[in-house]
Amino acid sequence: MARENASFGEGHNRERTALSGIRPQIQDLRTENIAALALRAREIGDVIPLWYGEGDMVTPAFIRDAAKAALDDGNTFYIPNMRGMEALNTALADYQTALHGRRIGIERTTVAPSGMQALYVALEMLVDVGTNVVYVSPQWPNIHNAIHLIGGEPRPVALDFDTDFRLDLDKLFAACDARTRAIFLSTPSNPTGWTASRDEMQALLEFSRRTGIWIISDEVYGRLYFDGPVAPSILQIAEDEDRVISINSFSKAWAMTGWRIGWLSHPASVAGHLAAMTQYINSGTSGAVQAGAVAAIRNGEGLIGDIRERVKTGLDLAYDRLSQIPGIILPDKPKGGMYAFFGLEGEADSGIACDRILESARVGLAPGYLFGDSSRAFLRMCVFRETGQLAEALDRMVEALR
Repeated sequence: MARENASFGEGHNRERTALSGIRPQIQDLRTENIAALALRAREIGDVIPLWYGEGDMVTPAFIRDAAKAALDDGNTFYIPNMRGMEALNTALADYQTALHGRRIGIERTTVAPSGMQALYVALEMLVDVGTNVVYVSPQWPNIHNAIHLIGGEPRPVALDFDTDFRLDLDKLFAACDARTRAIFLSTPSNPTGWTASRDEMQALLEFSRRTGIWIISDEVYGRLYFDGPVAPSILQIAEDEDRVISINSFSKAWAMTGWRIGWLSHPASVAGHLAAMTQYINSGTSGAVQAGAVAAIRNGEGLIGDIRERVKTGLDLAYDRLSQIPGIILPDKPKGGMYAFFGLEGEADSGIACDRILESARVGLAPGYLFGDSSRAFLRMCVFRETGQLAEALDRMVEALR
């Protein structure tokens, strides 16, 4: 036995680092962000950063006070129900039932520490090594990388673009095969603002019923929709046991990005399995954070309206000023989300364009290549900002690019 162990050791290449011993999917991961631009911004100074998917509004006091009160009351222990506190799950059931006009019961809701965790748990539940997920692009880069991290194959299907972004359902369905476990879309979309129509949702649902392929609908921006109180949702048409999961978060519509709390809406039959997964992945979400989320759901409709109006004002301002730039490629104004997504004629590389705008206008934008090859020439601007600061950034860009 000792000799066998020695031979094993002799055959091992001691020159290799520990990195060579980790999973290939982890070795392939890269952090795709605006770190290089941010470092340059520090050197330049006086940069207005519009690259993050985050507003500049501090979470309102009524939400913060609810979390503080929970801490003062000693709510610092594990939450026994891994799917969330009863108060929050009840509030979410009431909220979604009223919002979508059909019963979405407490048994269909699972709380997660962030919308990203909710998304990851959904993918982990469905995706095996050797299977694939078809997703609508341009898309938030976390989606592609989360599918890859689990061991699945990410399959992007790009929105068509002329003056606006449009989904070709035939192309989307043709990308699916016997190994496809889910179709993923975000609506309203990050970064384009494209929003699926009710008819498109119905077509997705019917395809799922025919094929058994799940639909994962990221509806984090669903309340930041300008043609009504909520964007068309898969939850408005799906039956309780359809293979449908809606992902949501408190981050955007309640100004709670740093709180890290989200939820999944799912078939009741998988609730126990999601509870078990939650136990082994993160053991649940902080009770104090959940208490803040209860206050947000119960008392936050006015806040949502204020944020929606602020985002719409920012988008209108962005479109007014950006249209003054010669050669601007400005899609039709989106119906939802909190971004202006645009291109510049002659600028095929959004990384170079972002560098140029940072240097000449002192404005930080996110390069479109982060969201996939189909948007390599586009740039993303977050418009959920104080109006004066956003106007200053746009004036700088107009002056620099004219």
